[in-house]
Amino acid sequence: MLFTATGAYAADPIPASVRATHTLSFPAGVELVNVNVSVLNVRERFVTDLGRDDFLLLEDGVPQELTMFAQEELPLSLVMLLDMSASMNANVRAVRQAAGRLIQKLRPQDEAQIIEFNTSQRVLQDFTSDQGALLKAIQQTRPNGSTALHNVLYITLKDLARQSKAQDLRRRAIVLLSDGQDTASMVTDDQVMELARSAEINIYSILIAAGDDAEENELERARYLLTSLARESGGQSFFPRDATELMSVYDRIAQELQSQYSIGYIPKNPSLDGGWRQILVMLQKHGLRVRHRLGYYAVPDGPSRAKTGDAGRAGAFAFNARP
Repeated sequence: MLFTATGAYAADPIPASVRATHTLSFPAGVELVNVNVSVLNVRERFVTDLGRDDFLLLEDGVPQELTMFAQEELPLSLVMLLDMSASMNANVRAVRQAAGRLIQKLRPQDEAQIIEFNTSQRVLQDFTSDQGALLKAIQQTRPNGSTALHNVLYITLKDLARQSKAQDLRRRAIVLLSDGQDTASMVTDDQVMELARSAEINIYSILIAAGDDAEENELERARYLLTSLARESGGQSFFPRDATELMSVYDRIAQELQSQYSIGYIPKNPSLDGGWRQILVMLQKHGLRVRHRLGYYAVPDGPSRAKTGDAGRAGAFAFNARP
């Protein structure tokens, strides 16, 4: 059974003023498992002032030593997937406005890619930090055709996983907006789910019902898939009642992306036998809960294990840690 948990041990908080900034470096060829962690209090507000020693990470029940700990420093690569099938026509204006607001909340070091999809997918703007170009791309969206939701998720996860092996350490996320009515995919939901479990990518999904003509069984299937994708990947799923709630949903996603902790470890189990490794992050403070991806497959050069290559490439960022 895969699950996340909150900690049951008390620990005194360490003021930010006594935390030190360090530079991270690893020997060549080290395999590092990266985990993005969101921490929330009882009021569902994100907690951003924890230190390295507040976290306990287990892999298959075995405590691991945190080799990397960062709260704000890692840049973000964000893919925005916008369903532009004909059934989204009534919501397109609200979608553009809300998606643009998320882009405007990105930091200078972050980058994003804009993709619209219906029967096929089209990259309106490739990865860039130029917010003007990203906002212009969002305005180019045009509803038409049917929906191939599974296809676009599968292709995007594949592309992001490939990118994660070729670039420096970054946090990666997909923000998907759809009405959930997959009518054109060749890829199954099981194939998408299996790929999502193996990728180091948070998935945030937003499902808007297309209208009264939407078949309830199709919506239920979409809800199940999007909820499962978010749970497995450490993201979150949203089901707004209508397009008027999109602004607050995108605001919430932006807030979470800027509040995550990025932690990494070198597994004590070095075997790359293809088996599933369960990840459990616990906190040594009461009243907090965590959200993170639930595990990874131990395969050579897999997307869930980032080979650092050399210290110069992998160690080119700072992170907060207790002295």
